[in-house]
Amino acid sequence: MTPDIALKHEFVEFIPEELEQGTVYVSMRFATASHLCVCGCGNKVVTPIRPTDWILIFDGKTVSLEPSIGNWSFPCQSHYYIRKNRVKWAPKWSRDQIERGRLHDSHAKEGYFGQEIRAEVGADKPQLTKPKRSWRKAIKTLWS
Repeated sequence: MTPDIALKHEFVEFIPEELEQGTVYVSMRFATASHLCVCGCGNKVVTPIRPTDWILIFDGKTVSLEPSIGNWSFPCQSHYYIRKNRVKWAPKWSRDQIERGRLHDSHAKEGYFGQEIRAEVGADKPQLTKPKRSWRKAIKTLWS
């Protein structure tokens, strides 16, 4: 992995089908940023911009994404930050760290969206489930 990689960014309405290596595409309309994995493996990385996922920082000249990008589902398992259009490599995570990170993300989403999220060990994407209603709410619903 190259120690110092410079990126460019492009604001677009729609993320293009074909991405150019070294470019971060940002769609404000769809609150999403996408780029090809900076390790060079060619996998498409999608980073949803929302309080429970990534935060996009645009300073008028460069873009940054917080927190780090961990491509745990890719064979490369690259881990890096995008700060001011530059790649800053982060340490590789162990399987245990990845599972704890996924569980943390699930809890953050549950707290923000008010839904129970099932995070199963080994699952790539947590599943949203309907929140359980209390028996009081269930009875109240029946009487209204």
